[in-house]
Amino acid sequence: MWSTLIAFLGACTLIAASPGPSTMLIIRQSLHSKRHGFLTVLGNETGVFVWGVVAACGLTALLAASELAYDTLRVVGAVTLIWFGGKALWDARRSRGSEGEAEAETPYRSGWSSYRAGLLLNLANPKAAVFAMSFLPQFVPSGAPHLPAMIALAAIWAVYEIGYYGVYVWFIGRMRALISRANVRRRLEQVSGGVLVLLGVRMAME
Repeated sequence: MWSTLIAFLGACTLIAASPGPSTMLIIRQSLHSKRHGFLTVLGNETGVFVWGVVAACGLTALLAASELAYDTLRVVGAVTLIWFGGKALWDARRSRGSEGEAEAETPYRSGWSSYRAGLLLNLANPKAAVFAMSFLPQFVPSGAPHLPAMIALAAIWAVYEIGYYGVYVWFIGRMRALISRANVRRRLEQVSGGVLVLLGVRMAME
């Protein structure tokens, strides 16, 4: 059991370390404040747990088997990515020439919007659903009840990634003196927004 858990956490680390839409959104939200960044992490990991539970119940197999359902979710995911990326680029354009006023630093008015952004981005990604279906069963211990074991693994996966991405949020917070400069902040917004748009376009064309 312990060797399985260690192998599972090692795999979770490799997954989290791979740059993707969620990583870019977390970094982007953390540019505004640690609170927004951490709430985005919580939203994203809620999505991870939801997909894990759905996979445990066997429902993601229906998504993978239905071309129409998969393509529909793929298009929704692509539009979501492009929307978040476009918003980041618009915020960067709007802040051009600003001196970093307080209102420019926190475009999101509530923590709920940051949580919702992380949750929506994860749930709109069909790859996350199919990946959970193929990833979690590999680590179910032999002889263990399948459903509770997969739900437990999904919970461990989500909690572990909260800690992992929390380091990102903390690190960006420590660099706040540099990031708070208007030109640096604008460039980071442009990079994160551009990457999200490109990921959205790639998802739409797959």
